[in-house]
Amino acid sequence: MQDLEPSRWDDVRIFLTTYRVLSLGMAASRLGVDTSTVSRRISAFERQVGVQLFERSREGLRATVAAEQIFEAAEAMEAAHARLARDATGVEASAEGTVRLTLDPGTAEFFVVPALPRLRAKHPHIEIELDASALPRDLRRREADLALRSSKMAGADLVATKVSDEPWAALGSPALVETLGPLATWQAAPWITWDRDLSNYLPAQWLARNAARAVTPLRTSHFASQVAAAEAGLGLALLPAAYARRRKLERARTTRALAAATEAWPRTELWLVAPRILRTVPRIAAVWEFLATEMRLLGKGA
Repeated sequence: MQDLEPSRWDDVRIFLTTYRVLSLGMAASRLGVDTSTVSRRISAFERQVGVQLFERSREGLRATVAAEQIFEAAEAMEAAHARLARDATGVEASAEGTVRLTLDPGTAEFFVVPALPRLRAKHPHIEIELDASALPRDLRRREADLALRSSKMAGADLVATKVSDEPWAALGSPALVETLGPLATWQAAPWITWDRDLSNYLPAQWLARNAARAVTPLRTSHFASQVAAAEAGLGLALLPAAYARRRKLERARTTRALAAATEAWPRTELWLVAPRILRTVPRIAAVWEFLATEMRLLGKGA
């Protein structure tokens, strides 16, 4: 592959748009030119870099291995160009493509997914691939572009910012909280708790210390089921306090006897993490800024 240094930005921009949509016609529409212009410029770019970037067929285009290899460098060039001439709307104007986001199922289902229509309205050319899994993904190996995680990841090749830091709390349906009244002991309430596979999880440890002898009508490590069961009035659940603002849940009322236990609630930090090399790529920057704003507003009770 030849040196990309002499490549003009317009050629790189046309390559990026074509790579993302894999259609000369769609690329032309997005770029505001005709299809023959895109085809001619792609062919010229292929001659310049010395490799074939797309295989053409009646079904459309297919990116070659060479195209996949230079795509990341082309995106870095796109990010540098955006930084060079960026104003307050520069990121929004150029943000397009797919962003793979990994996060835990609870945050995905109850907070991020409901916010996606607002992201779509702001950045209509961004598509999200959502990996809602408790299993960590390796950002260094590019298993995801962005992550929301409960712990900060260290490393010179990663960048992170804290977007949330709040305690958990005992939450239940309004009817159950009213029926239970002020609690003098945690054992007096029925509890929805974690299954044995997550016995080392901090909220599960808190329950083991404070409500070990309580009635437990449901044990499950499926977070959405815990929330649903709490809303249905099956028992109290130890959940991040934000769920009281977003779901039909209330904090359990307590007497002074439980003051020490309530002061020792588990706390959850939420960190937004990305590979440093991708942080300023327009599509990544746009989703980063959106998520950071959304999650911080959530922490303030919005």
